[in-house]
Amino acid sequence: MKDMKEWGFAQILPTDQLAHLQYFSIKKPHAQGSVEFRITVYEYVRPPDPAMCFFAQADRQTNQKTAPFSPCGWGRTLVDALTECIRAIHRFPYEGPETG
Repeated sequence: MKDMKEWGFAQILPTDQLAHLQYFSIKKPHAQGSVEFRITVYEYVRPPDPAMCFFAQADRQTNQKTAPFSPCGWGRTLVDALTECIRAIHRFPYEGPETG
């Protein structure tokens, strides 16, 4: 088991699901320009699956008119989770309103 980061010792109960958050942003082409997706990456002290310490989730859905899809990704590392989430963002078109 890898060493716990110092902030991890602040978790009192396992049900607290303490996580360190990092934020990223990408732009996806849209009919009238581009749409910004903000991605939050969670690094859990004690993840639900010990092999998946990082979870990345976008703040917007894609494919809204057909079957709304919420891009996300899990991984052993921050890069794995972030990459999986970005691939999920590109999987379907953005069909929502232009956001600037």
